[in-house]
Amino acid sequence: MKNNCKLNKMMKNINFVFVFACLIAILNTSCNDFLEEEVLDEISVDYIYTTENGLEIGVNALYNLMRSYNAPGGFDDRLVSNIFFLAGTDLGMTRTFHRPYGPNHTPSNFAANKWVNGYQIIDRCNAIITSAQDVDMDVDKKNHLLAQARVIRGETYLDLIRMYDNILLDTTATTPQNVNDPIVYEQADPLDVFKLIDKDLSFAINNLSYNEPYGRYNKATARHIKGKSAMWQSDWQEAAIQFDSIVERSGHTLVAINNVFGQNLKHKETLFAYTRDKLFSGDDINNATDIAGGGDGSWFGSVFTQRLYELASGDFIAQVEHGGQSLGWSYPNDYLQSLYDKNNDKRYVAYYYPETYIANNPESPRFGQVIPVEAYEDNFRRYHFSLKKFYDVNKEPLANESWKDHMYYRFAETLLLGSEAHWRLGAEGKALDYINRIRERAFDSNAFNFTSFTLEDYLEESARELAFEKNRWFLLKRLGLLVERQNLYYRYGSNSSNQVPEPMKPHMVRLPIPQSQIDLMGTFPQNPGY
Repeated sequence: MKNNCKLNKMMKNINFVFVFACLIAILNTSCNDFLEEEVLDEISVDYIYTTENGLEIGVNALYNLMRSYNAPGGFDDRLVSNIFFLAGTDLGMTRTFHRPYGPNHTPSNFAANKWVNGYQIIDRCNAIITSAQDVDMDVDKKNHLLAQARVIRGETYLDLIRMYDNILLDTTATTPQNVNDPIVYEQADPLDVFKLIDKDLSFAINNLSYNEPYGRYNKATARHIKGKSAMWQSDWQEAAIQFDSIVERSGHTLVAINNVFGQNLKHKETLFAYTRDKLFSGDDINNATDIAGGGDGSWFGSVFTQRLYELASGDFIAQVEHGGQSLGWSYPNDYLQSLYDKNNDKRYVAYYYPETYIANNPESPRFGQVIPVEAYEDNFRRYHFSLKKFYDVNKEPLANESWKDHMYYRFAETLLLGSEAHWRLGAEGKALDYINRIRERAFDSNAFNFTSFTLEDYLEESARELAFEKNRWFLLKRLGLLVERQNLYYRYGSNSSNQVPEPMKPHMVRLPIPQSQIDLMGTFPQNPGY
């Protein structure tokens, strides 16, 4: 494969979105637009790729594109594709249309965002990485910009190979000179993909600091992703090196349990968060703003929260304390709920909404009274154990949108993955040290610490700590347990009487490549089973 723009030209025109300081300066340029360059708001394609300030604009734009890719606002294909990885595991249940393993899990109907937009991001990274070679500027500053583009490229390729297994590998930037060159679409050798991923991440580690501004990738972020890459290659020693470096050198640490997903995510547990700001709001893809904010309002909190205000009893009205207006599409399942020591594990209160509530409707005769569990309707849309990790105290009660930042990588996952790496190296003491730091924070005591390390204990502790964050699906796939555990615990239904397993077929460990892209590429094979 010579370049990815031909791929995207056939698949879908690429919108190249860039940022110009705090001004909104939009470049909405497709592959065809290369042939007739147009200057918009004093910024041209040539300016982006031939000047120091242009490279900075291009790198800033990558953060906007990645937010759209992994933490989108509003409702469309991007939201559905991300919900899949949060809810479609052994810890989730779904009651509505976006059934992870239902009838729409086909090449023609499954959300295409991860493949199509992933390669658009890679193409933009390639353009920045290639063009930077000819830009006359301070070498250290150039390498700092390149490090951000390369960690994003490495991260995106790691996601693609983990999702699809069979992918394209491309490092050639789209240019006016090569846009119409013929291309052969071939499956990449996984060894070559991981070689590129690790090379990009090593460069980023060498050229980023641990103290980058909030909302930017830093050395700890790059090490965390490189540790994950090593785990997928069963290189436990390399994984341990990366995770240990974060633990010992980065300054990151666990914070109080109530602060992990609090209103301010700029704390020591956050390795990386996607930022958003209503003041500079706009379409995540087609508008560009400074990376300190912008984007669309997030629907994630509404997706995983019940609609108490719809209960026929009339005891509740929509208030932000209960999540406000919500969607109630997916929830934690009974298996996940059963893993918690409800009396002692502080995560049960910090990470989830309560099981009983005080009536908040002044018109209800039970206003101000606790409504017991048996009084709620058996309707999962109106009442169900709900996730609070996306809770936003500033969310408007009658809107789905939230402008709170989105936690994406955090130190707790570093500790858990580090514990597994050391366990596999035979260093059980180190493994227990790392995993018990999680336990001690959760129980505010060492009385509940593990005294031996087992895979089942590890999986359960990872579930308790990281549920409904983007990691469980990939962890189970890497361990070869995804189909088995999903079929045991994942559920579909709208109430307790119709809740049923929705079996995941073995071939679904690889996502379907969008059929529209298969048709346009012509020679690239669909993943087996589809």
